[in-house]
Amino acid sequence: MTRDVAAAQTEYRGGHEAEKTEKERAEQSLSHVSESMTDRFPADPPSAFVVQWATLMAPALPGPRRALDVAMGRGRHARMLAQLGLNVFGVDASYEAVRAARNLAVAGGLSIRAWCADLQASTLPRNRFEMLVVARYLQRDLFPAIQDAVTPEGIVIYETFTVKQRALGFGPRSPDHLLEPGELRGRFDALDILFYEEVAAPEAVARIVARKK
Repeated sequence: MTRDVAAAQTEYRGGHEAEKTEKERAEQSLSHVSESMTDRFPADPPSAFVVQWATLMAPALPGPRRALDVAMGRGRHARMLAQLGLNVFGVDASYEAVRAARNLAVAGGLSIRAWCADLQASTLPRNRFEMLVVARYLQRDLFPAIQDAVTPEGIVIYETFTVKQRALGFGPRSPDHLLEPGELRGRFDALDILFYEEVAAPEAVARIVARKK
């Protein structure tokens, strides 16, 4: 474990589709799409955990330094990744969210390439990204595709809710959207785990940073 990674642990505890036209992406969007779980409000800031670890790991990524924001919502994390100088891609089931993400990026002088896809019906490109970020999104059958999408030595940064969130009285309640204790770590046991924790407040979430071997 590098000194920088160890320091970050201590501190914290304290486009294959991008080439398609707008019309084609719109036709791929779901006819009835629920509000994105990842970015419910335009002013929602990026996760402090994701910001910290993306900032720490980005300088060491090999070229071409591509990053994918999965279930990107309005792009709060995609824009942050672009500010780090990464070549950013994003995917979300909501065409409106993807369009808003791209517009917000342009307004901020940033470039992101994004596409609309139902990840329950389509998969991610294989061996394509040096960094992959998931926040506030859980689709259990997508875990193998997430690992396949990352290049060797690529980084996965993942944070989402656990079953203890129910006790807080807000957020998701369905077991489909809540991790069991230790589940996130187990899903990435084939990778080199750089950081892992579960917390119960102010939100009950599990967090992991893992590197593909």
